Amino acid sequence: MTASQHAIDLLAIAAAAADSKQATDLVALDVSQPLPFADVFFLATGRNERNVIAIANEIEDKLIEAGSKPLRREGRAEGRWILLDFGDIIVHVFHEEERVYYSLERLWKDCPALPIEVAERAEPQDGVAEATE
Repeated sequence: MTASQHAIDLLAIAAAAADSKQATDLVALDVSQPLPFADVFFLATGRNERNVIAIANEIEDKLIEAGSKPLRREGRAEGRWILLDFGDIIVHVFHEEERVYYSLERLWKDCPALPIEVAERAEPQDGVAEATE
């Protein structure tokens, strides 16, 4: 059994949302084999509590816009590890310290990683944006 196409579509939306808020260390694991209630774990890291909350809010907003309803939310008040359960995909947004401490990738090491593709951000050269004609 592998992750459903719906879960993979939600993963793409969540990854783009996380990337837009400068999340780092994006990892997706196909947990459909050992778990009967979810297909994908998506993990992202924020630099501080405010960044973790901003990342989680953006992911939640974009998944709701896409028609997916959150079943459960945990950890928003602390901003250290926020869990968003959307059924097929479970999102974990960590503060850097919690990401290292809990090491979910190690706990779920038998689950295959899923590719995550996010569009590259255009970086202005030498700090100056190019003028367009």
